[in-house]
Amino acid sequence: MTRRFLLVGLTGGLATGKSTVSEALRQLGCVVIDADVLAREVVEPGEPALADVVTEFGREVLGPDGALDRKRLGTLVFGDPDKRRRLEAITHPRIRARFTRRLEELTGQDFDGIVVFDAAVMIESGGYRDMDRLIVVVTDAETQHVRALQRDGNREDVERRIASQMPLADKARLADYVVDNSGDRAATLAEVRRVHRALLADLRARQKTGR
Repeated sequence: MTRRFLLVGLTGGLATGKSTVSEALRQLGCVVIDADVLAREVVEPGEPALADVVTEFGREVLGPDGALDRKRLGTLVFGDPDKRRRLEAITHPRIRARFTRRLEELTGQDFDGIVVFDAAVMIESGGYRDMDRLIVVVTDAETQHVRALQRDGNREDVERRIASQMPLADKARLADYVVDNSGDRAATLAEVRRVHRALLADLRARQKTGR
């Protein structure tokens, strides 16, 4: 069955404001599929991926309740490319399977709007190639660091996480649309509305040509 919706990837970097953009697109009527939500679902207690994570990294990544301690796991894998790849080998196939099922559901419902896939490592994983359009959320380096510190509080951890990610400028070069979130919320929302109008035009063109 051919899908009628426009599939849009949304990505950015640590503390660039991707969640703000995602929520704004949701408010504008887009269906948003959040990779982080899928990632949480696949490692819930009882899921095979959680058992695989414990086998790979040890029971120290579990909290007292037996659930995955995501912060502890993040501290363990960020800054260590090998451990990060091992984690992604466990979780990414399961995340992709859930994502595919959601797209199949929307296709079966004959949904004909905009579907946004919100994923932090979409470009690094190569998943952006499967999108019809790609949005990258950027901010200047100083603003990114300040926001990350306000949220996470640990300068060393913040620096390590930012350094482990693909540079924002490189991501932006692959984008169809860039949202600059360096300013205030009003400016960002204006940027999102601009991009949304462009996406609606892309959707109409897609539906007109049937491709």
